Amino acid sequence: MKVGLFLTNQQRLDTDMVKALDEQIAMTHAARDHGWDSLFSGQHYLNEGDNKQLQLVPFLARLIPEAGDMTTGLGVLLLNLHNPVYTAETVATLDIIARGNFVFGVGLGYRDVEFDAFNVPRGTRVQRFEEYLELVQRLWSEESVTHHSDTCVLENVRMNIRPVQKPRPPIWFAANNDKAIRRAARMGDNWFINPHSTLETIRRQMVIYRDELEAHGKKFPEEFPVIKEIYCARDRATAAELAGPYLLGKYRDYAKWGQDDAMPEDESFDKDFDELTRDRFVLGSPEECFEQLRPYWQEIGVNHLIFRTHWAGMPVQTALESMQLISRELLPELRKL
Repeated sequence: MKVGLFLTNQQRLDTDMVKALDEQIAMTHAARDHGWDSLFSGQHYLNEGDNKQLQLVPFLARLIPEAGDMTTGLGVLLLNLHNPVYTAETVATLDIIARGNFVFGVGLGYRDVEFDAFNVPRGTRVQRFEEYLELVQRLWSEESVTHHSDTCVLENVRMNIRPVQKPRPPIWFAANNDKAIRRAARMGDNWFINPHSTLETIRRQMVIYRDELEAHGKKFPEEFPVIKEIYCARDRATAAELAGPYLLGKYRDYAKWGQDDAMPEDESFDKDFDELTRDRFVLGSPEECFEQLRPYWQEIGVNHLIFRTHWAGMPVQTALESMQLISRELLPELRKL
């Protein structure tokens, strides 16, 4: 079992971002020095409400040298917001900086303010996503690329900057709803399971994913990751007390942004903390966290757990205390699997 760290990289408006960056570096070092396997972060533009964040690509480029031998990755890049030439050259550059130890995580996105800012009209978003993903891979592998579309015109070009990994970095595919799950099976190297869904929803969607893999003659992925919201403390009550206000705040923000509108119909974040937590988040002692995680490898087939244990507004020391307990007591048990 691999274990990774997901840095949320979202901060409240009154946060000193230089100090926050130092704190994220400290969390990276804490994971690196205790043998965690991977490091991911995500992307948004034009954060709303009491939120701001550093942009994903320069943020990861800064963290890669701090991460040692950890795999680093985009978790995820909002692919259809970016010109495919930019994406192909940027991801190739990151793969080189990471010396070929990098993951190309992609997602469609769900916020109208981002689609509007990058002029991605309704009715074109999925088509543009698929077009761009195919074109990025062509630019990495073909000697000559010609492509004509409304947003990108290439005439017999060759991209000279290419990834270290051949034929390309692994493509991890974020997906929330059933259509996106099928797209992940068809176009991705795996399904990068989100932290938002309940275990019941993931069980149901796994049937869809496996059926779609079979329909396209693809094997189940060798590496199968999930992001989990987790806080590890001496008991569940303490974990809920320490993490609850920040974790609940995160999902209140998600609801305002429309994240749960992009989820299956039976998912909603408009719940009190106990109901929101149930069957979704991992809270408690190391032993309790282990048991809450158990279905993900026994039933779902996950072999890469990526933990987010820090949310906007949480003091870094509170996050580091969870990380320390995970490193000392949970990680050794997960390594036995």
